[in-house]
Amino acid sequence: MVPFVLEKANDIEAAIASAVAGGRYIAGGTTLVDLMREEVERPERLIDINALPLRDIHVDGGDLVLGALATMADIAAHPDVQRLHPMIAESLIEGASPQLRNMASIGGNLLQRVRCPYFRMLDAACNKRNPGSGCAALEGLNAGHAVLGTSSHCVSTHPSDVAVAFVALGAIMRVRGPQGERSFAVEDLFRLPGDTPHREHTLLPGELIVEILVPSAPYGRRARYLKVRDRASYEFALVSAAVALEVEDGVIRSARVACGGVGTMPWRMRGCETALTGRPVDRDVFEEAASLSTLGAKALHHNHVKIALLPRTIVRALEIAGELA
Repeated sequence: MVPFVLEKANDIEAAIASAVAGGRYIAGGTTLVDLMREEVERPERLIDINALPLRDIHVDGGDLVLGALATMADIAAHPDVQRLHPMIAESLIEGASPQLRNMASIGGNLLQRVRCPYFRMLDAACNKRNPGSGCAALEGLNAGHAVLGTSSHCVSTHPSDVAVAFVALGAIMRVRGPQGERSFAVEDLFRLPGDTPHREHTLLPGELIVEILVPSAPYGRRARYLKVRDRASYEFALVSAAVALEVEDGVIRSARVACGGVGTMPWRMRGCETALTGRPVDRDVFEEAASLSTLGAKALHHNHVKIALLPRTIVRALEIAGELA
């Protein structure tokens, strides 16, 4: 590990000022510390933000508000989360291990780096780690890589489970930086790789995630997160589906569908949503809608299975959510 300076921030404005001066935020450190050990990340200065008052979990006018430093474990176990948005709890429990969930913050989870093995191999070409060096995954072992949103510069998937649930539920994030506060959809946090895959998010220099707001919606309690993976625990998704349905008299009034494990960012399936709206809760309807999920998908040498698995995963998730409805 390359030597670095660690400082502790006791208030938000001091943390932002330190970040503007060149520091990097660290909370649970469950991703960053690993990357520093491997010398993939080499920050000269870290800003410990664990003392900041950003751990509260509460309900405001029916909306669920999650402080950015609340841990994955605390959010998953919180009664308001389980009551209003059980899909968030499901997605968090499906991620990482109990030990990591006890440490990892929800803000850090959204900003975690990719799990492409070539990103962590210093002798491999990786445009995320070393812009302009190439992408070893294009011709390498790529069974776990993306089929949607890829480019000739990067094909890695975004690893977060809960980000997929947040995108499906229309969650909003509030951030604070040197220019003040702003809010935007969690979906808009992520960037497609294009020809600049090293630019992974839309946060401005020094900006700090303050909280995530999950709006009250009729489909919030009728939602499920389904994750398909190679083993039952501590494994990233081959394909995952976060679905939420508003159903009245057996008819789908609104639908939200997002998927993980298949895209370079959490992937919103708007075509599926449109195909479901106004239709009955029926497997044939689900299959018709899910068939739209692979439009534009591009398989690599070893991940063709994802294109077959994606619509099947969506159908099964819709069936479970339909039973709840």
